[in-house]
Amino acid sequence: MLAIIAAPAAGSIDLNRYSIFALARNALSRHENWPRAWRSPEPRRSYDVVIVGGGGHGLATAYYLAREHGIRNVAVLERGLIGLGNSGRNTTIVRSNYLWDASAHLYEHSLRLWEQLAGTLNFNVMFSQRGVLNLAHNPHDLRELARRVNANRLNGIDSEIVSTAQVKRLAPALDCDPRARYPVLGASLQRRGGTARHDALVWGYARAADAAGVDIIQNCEVTAIRQKDRRVVGVETTRGVIDASKVGVVVAGHASVLAAMAEIRLPIESHPLQALVSEPIKPVLDTVVMSNAVHVYVSQSDKGELVVGAGIDPYTSYSQRGSFPVIEATVSALVALFPSFGRLKLMRQWAGIVDVCPDASPIISKTPVRGLYFNCGWGTGGFKATPGSGHVFAHTIARDEPHPLATPFALERFTTGALVDEHGAAAVAH
Repeated sequence: MLAIIAAPAAGSIDLNRYSIFALARNALSRHENWPRAWRSPEPRRSYDVVIVGGGGHGLATAYYLAREHGIRNVAVLERGLIGLGNSGRNTTIVRSNYLWDASAHLYEHSLRLWEQLAGTLNFNVMFSQRGVLNLAHNPHDLRELARRVNANRLNGIDSEIVSTAQVKRLAPALDCDPRARYPVLGASLQRRGGTARHDALVWGYARAADAAGVDIIQNCEVTAIRQKDRRVVGVETTRGVIDASKVGVVVAGHASVLAAMAEIRLPIESHPLQALVSEPIKPVLDTVVMSNAVHVYVSQSDKGELVVGAGIDPYTSYSQRGSFPVIEATVSALVALFPSFGRLKLMRQWAGIVDVCPDASPIISKTPVRGLYFNCGWGTGGFKATPGSGHVFAHTIARDEPHPLATPFALERFTTGALVDEHGAAAVAH
């Protein structure tokens, strides 16, 4: 039986009752009457800019094109539904403690945008700066972490080395016994790092881009990139031909497929990347804990689940399925660091597709086809980079020249040899 809830007295607001009433009313209408967060328009015949890929990076690019550069005649084409690709298949870690200057500046730019993002989008992205610990299990680990910490500080990025005792205070469940299989000798700590809500990020950018006039077109797969005299003129899709003088491709995992449509070969491999969550438990882990040596990382979600990840599956694939050996190795490493977690049940596992460049750094670049731009190759670091990636890519598209922060990540680096080797800072998928 449905209880009838009286309206609040004049001059008062009972948000709880209004929420219950709204849930009941929309349940009776099969949830068909909720207000739409963004429009679902039919594609127009032409746009100034077409963004291929409706994940976080693509939506952020469209948002900044409209807000920062005044280009509002923009379409975002997503082959499925918003949020069902890699944006909804990650472990939501945010940090900027990368080793090389080019990476550090780009990720720090993104982190600073993260810190203001809820206000910018008027949407709670649930960004929690709970800190990120990278553990050291031997003297070599300590030296490498000290090198990265010093590099971070030279670039104005918060980072510090903490002792074993400090690590234990930050993560009491961690086994810090010196006789443990993987003794903890210390760690690096970035206090401004943390986690966010992946679907909230996508929804926030989608709603804000739509409000700025961007058309978000779902269930619209690009089947060809049209060009004339090596200049892009539009795309062919499952919903018809769309003309555009500029096309930005942001399709994590499938960048090489789209590039082949324009007769471009990218130095990218695509791999499955797995993650898993435990049953929910009471708060036990207030920070993010990572270990490159043991090859696992873990945080606790707001719902109480332990969110666990490791490295990519070694084989190349476009399948969103992982392999059991990686799950087994990940859980084994987790229990070695946190013995008490061995009693938990795993609730679910999933995999996304990551595209990895030889130097573990992204491609944000113009291409040999005029008017065609690619943003890809983020490997395991795409989520944390979303705001910064969209911001610099929008600049690159709008001005037809790389943003200063994106300049080191152009395609040309693979012929000049000026690689940005971040394998050390991205050795564990996060």
